[in-house]
Amino acid sequence: MNAPALTFRPIQQLPDQLISQIAAGEVVERPSAVVKELLENALDAGSTQITVRLEEGGVKRIAITDNGRGIPPEELPLALARHATSKIASLTDLENVSTLGFRGEALASIAAVASVRVTSRTAGSPHAYEIVGSHHGAVSPSSGAFGTTIDVQDLYFNTPARRKFLKSEQTEYAHCAEVVRRIALARPDVSFSLTHNGRTIDHWNVSEPARRSAQILGGDFAEARLALDESAGPLRLHGYVGLPTASKARADGQFFYVNGRFVRDKLLVHAVRAAYQDVLHGDRFPSYVLALELDPALVDVNVHPSKIEVRFRDSRAVHQFVFHAVQRTLAQTSATAHGSAPAPISAAEIKPSGTPVWQARPHEQTSFGAQLAPTFSPSPFAPGSRWDEPRAGVTQSTEAYGALFAANESARPAPQAQSPMSVPLSALERPLSNEDFPLGFALAQLHGIYILAQNTKGLVLVDMHAAHERILYEQLKQALDARLDGQEEMQVQAMLIPVTFYADAVEVATAQDHGDTLKALGFDIAALSPTTLAVRSVPSLLKNADAQTLARDVLRDVREYGGSRVLVERRNELLGTLACHTAVRANRILSTPEMNALLRQMESTERADQCNHGRPTWVQLEIAALDKLFLRGQ
Repeated sequence: MNAPALTFRPIQQLPDQLISQIAAGEVVERPSAVVKELLENALDAGSTQITVRLEEGGVKRIAITDNGRGIPPEELPLALARHATSKIASLTDLENVSTLGFRGEALASIAAVASVRVTSRTAGSPHAYEIVGSHHGAVSPSSGAFGTTIDVQDLYFNTPARRKFLKSEQTEYAHCAEVVRRIALARPDVSFSLTHNGRTIDHWNVSEPARRSAQILGGDFAEARLALDESAGPLRLHGYVGLPTASKARADGQFFYVNGRFVRDKLLVHAVRAAYQDVLHGDRFPSYVLALELDPALVDVNVHPSKIEVRFRDSRAVHQFVFHAVQRTLAQTSATAHGSAPAPISAAEIKPSGTPVWQARPHEQTSFGAQLAPTFSPSPFAPGSRWDEPRAGVTQSTEAYGALFAANESARPAPQAQSPMSVPLSALERPLSNEDFPLGFALAQLHGIYILAQNTKGLVLVDMHAAHERILYEQLKQALDARLDGQEEMQVQAMLIPVTFYADAVEVATAQDHGDTLKALGFDIAALSPTTLAVRSVPSLLKNADAQTLARDVLRDVREYGGSRVLVERRNELLGTLACHTAVRANRILSTPEMNALLRQMESTERADQCNHGRPTWVQLEIAALDKLFLRGQ
């Protein structure tokens, strides 16, 4: 292919109009970019009411009206001039940006490719003033309420080539509406109204964050979200994370804000994704609305023309903080919201009833029951009822259930070392209530797959394999973490023959600069030449993994995030596989005590709402829903 012919011209100063049009190419990519810039300016002006009016997807007209502080008439020409702003005045201000807009180029760039009219009125002004066209336009009196209206018409009228790249009216409108939704989601203290072609599409009054997120993201998200609010030093993360059951096939339900600014940052996305790793299927995307607040000096928002990306001064600290905050929130799911498993009441607290004594039948004393259930000693039970008798329906009192776990000290065997499956049970000083057992009490087993239980809300259905898999998985992780926390050295597997592979300069530099971090993770990766790395050892748990792929992944994580989640993720994959193969299988008949013990362990296990693959472990059918099925009360 021949090189294109070049035309050589002398170096010359570009005209101001052309400079503005070049800048517009960076700032005004499409109508939605205009909406974003003008909305940010309106919020920076202290507005509490904002109206967005669009015509033909924003191409024909974008008019945004706010009730902010307004622009004095003598400053109106500067508002349309390049590199003019009220938000920064020095390098110090640039390094501590606390406003959404700050560059002083947006209005000038928009005015270079569209017809612009700015009408504004300050609190002390008897009437409004307006300027049309550019900063060369004349300022004249006008009518208008307090605040500012910026009317942008005929976008790209003087650059038809740019206009050809725009999509359909509906597509451009969708992008504009998405921008409004993002900003409205971050500012529930501001009312927003959106109209398109004269028709009101959305209106959100001032409200609480919970209500605003429900209005914008829908009822499905509102019913499957967990509130989050954590702080550590200068960092605060708050908002809502969706339950794994609210995951989506696309990443269009993810909203992350840094100091009020919507961002798409790979470090933050990775941190949240890693927190969901244990409870979400690999091809699903979580939904969340999260806001990170920190000192503006600790984040650089000036790394992208549209300010959609940011750079943190201490990226590793931010990554770890976000990861652990989201992970802790997800750990406290529905079955674990009541805290750890309640302890049983003691034998002394139970009045003798003189009822028959229950004992497990020989065929019910299985290895699964021995592992899962506490030691069941003979104890009194509710009058007229026996656990080993078939029942068509059961209404269990908490006192009777406590009696099942009552300690008969004379019959209790000598204490033995607890297995990973055991749950410590001690005496209670208070009566138990139904609220202590959110998953209720077992009624029966269905098709050898599901456990049917009754709680205060209605019927609970439990997938016993999925539930047991989660219990085993969490206990395996805790046991391994306890060993590591006890300063036990990381077990590594030395390679008999080091695995060598070609590496680029960045990978070689990472291996050399982060050798101590890699060794702490169990990896010995050495540079043999400027283009070759050798893997000499890996963690024992991952000895069967592909050493080259594993090394590349670890080096990438260490370079980008200051640490590596690869080790934890790969380790958890192995433990998850072990838990899956160890968990009770379908068609395994469980006794009632075994089923109740499984329910109690679910209540004391983190992330018990989902198995390791992201499937739900239990569902609730409330009485009202059951009544509706049978037309009761209708």
